[in-house]
Amino acid sequence: MAPWQAAHPADLVSAIDTPALVLDLDAFERNLQRMMDALKGHPVRLRAHAKSHKCPDIARRQIALGAIGICCQKVSEAAVFVDAGIHDVLVTNQVVGTTKLLHLADLARRARVGVLVDDPLQVLALADVARYQGVSIDVYVEVDVGGHRCGVSPGAAAARLARLIADQAPLRFAGLQCYHGSAQHQRTPLERERAIAQACDAARLSRSLIEAAGLQVERITGAGTGTFLLERDSGVFNEIQAGSYIFMDRDYGDNQLGVQDVRFEHALFVCSAVLSRTQPTRAVLDAGLKASSIDSGMPTVWQRPELKYVKAADDHGVLDIPADSPLALGDALMLVPGHCDPTVNLYDELVCIRGDRVEAIWQIAARGTLL
Repeated sequence: MAPWQAAHPADLVSAIDTPALVLDLDAFERNLQRMMDALKGHPVRLRAHAKSHKCPDIARRQIALGAIGICCQKVSEAAVFVDAGIHDVLVTNQVVGTTKLLHLADLARRARVGVLVDDPLQVLALADVARYQGVSIDVYVEVDVGGHRCGVSPGAAAARLARLIADQAPLRFAGLQCYHGSAQHQRTPLERERAIAQACDAARLSRSLIEAAGLQVERITGAGTGTFLLERDSGVFNEIQAGSYIFMDRDYGDNQLGVQDVRFEHALFVCSAVLSRTQPTRAVLDAGLKASSIDSGMPTVWQRPELKYVKAADDHGVLDIPADSPLALGDALMLVPGHCDPTVNLYDELVCIRGDRVEAIWQIAARGTLL
């Protein structure tokens, strides 16, 4: 943790120490509302993915606007949100190991908690811990709908796993997880449409075989910021798990939008400053790998297309700039990170701005929750 804060409420934005993670509240709030407007009148609920923000202040605002609850990716991440008063949490991951399962069961005493499985051994281990601890846990079968990461094959394998869950009181078979992660970043609308059509076919087949076996499929959940309208309109999904829509990042900004797609705004920035300019066409910022994740590519400089972020070292970011650029030592620049989720995990707090002032500081309380 840094020995001092980058900013305090009522500070001028120009006084923010750098590098700092900055949230434009006006854009953020418009993004929140646009998502809820997009779902209004549809039989689809939002379970917002909190791995994007790791911030209870944000989760509470999402739920206040109508989200049913949140998703988390790790048990320790979920614990932070349950401790903060969030009472409906789905861990969109498999949980393996007695220690983690015991922590999951502890959370199930204080909140409605769900988890994914894709193997019978996971089901049996969950059932043993749930019985021992005297708790009920929602269990979803994860189906591989095209992402080729976790998940059972669609159809018969999903039906067998659903039956095993249903037979293991006090577990509750809650439905299917059908998330196609790689589809979120396919660049053209047609590519995304084709990928989600495949995902819907896989989900539909799995549901039909499970229902034929006498079980109810209460929930088919999945979707993300890049495709959620396709799942919304599919007639198959009744819950979506979008997360990045609140922030957006450079990688999502590279997607080509369809006519009907919702245009979310960039709201998350890394505030950085020029610390060196020894060459006419080069400037160096104080924001490198420790300030902005580049797993999805380099950040861009907000509203300064003539400045190109071309290289990142641990604590330096190198810009290519025009030879006649007036950029000077100490000048502040806002960077749009390539990937919002791992960038957020680099910081302890969000500096929330409105106009030219800092309005609030929100803690990224679930930072570093890897367990």
